[in-house]
Amino acid sequence: MKKESIDNLLEIAKRAAVSAGEIHALYFENGMEIGEKSGSNDLVTNADFEAENKIVSVIREVFPSHNILAEEEKYKETDSRYTWIVDPLDGTNNFASGIPIFCSSVAVALHGEIVAGAIYDVTRNELFYAGKNQGAFLNGKKIHVSQAEKLSEAIMATGFFYDRGLNMRDTLRNIEKFFLANVRGVRRLGAAAIDLAYVASGRFTGFWEFSLHPWDFAAGKLIVEEAGGRVSGVYGEVLPIATHFVVASNNHIHEDVLAILKPEV
Repeated sequence: MKKESIDNLLEIAKRAAVSAGEIHALYFENGMEIGEKSGSNDLVTNADFEAENKIVSVIREVFPSHNILAEEEKYKETDSRYTWIVDPLDGTNNFASGIPIFCSSVAVALHGEIVAGAIYDVTRNELFYAGKNQGAFLNGKKIHVSQAEKLSEAIMATGFFYDRGLNMRDTLRNIEKFFLANVRGVRRLGAAAIDLAYVASGRFTGFWEFSLHPWDFAAGKLIVEEAGGRVSGVYGEVLPIATHFVVASNNHIHEDVLAILKPEV
């Protein structure tokens, strides 16, 4: 199988993310059917499923043999070296509640390395995207992470996922630690992909969250890195394409962030 060009992969990631955003806009304006995933506070809507179907159709029209790892449905595995990692609607609880903070996220990995990704927020018409070694962009304009060099200059972001146990309590303790370190603020938007896009564009200085799924962070990881930032696990390790504790920053403050987040033994 020939190696696809990053430009071609990125073009499809962008197209797929925007096409999902068009579905978001339609349902956000006209109403949606809302359900709850089993045993959690995790909502799901018909827009999630329709957006995922649209993204998959855009990908398969051009790359029919590629693998797809997505939030809502399981897809048959192929022998392709490429895997598309899809969150059709990140921030569903916001979306279902009428809060305009949600997005689509589409990334593609080659042999486990993310090489292209796009995040689209239809409410602001903001398309964040990056190709490996090509830089990161917002609506065609190159973006860079914050230049803050100290925690006292940082705006941090976090998320609680749907956990009501140890992870929630640890997150609350970490918020306190960041405030004691005199950060300028801590925000919780409710959409991890947007949090990462905002780190890439310098709006946030850093971000952390327990137990993110690959579709939550795949595109955002590449966009942050291509914007000059760093994304790792809580010990500074390279992130696998698997559910993981995710830490992102502008790189300047990364070690300080890790020091605060390091689990207590």
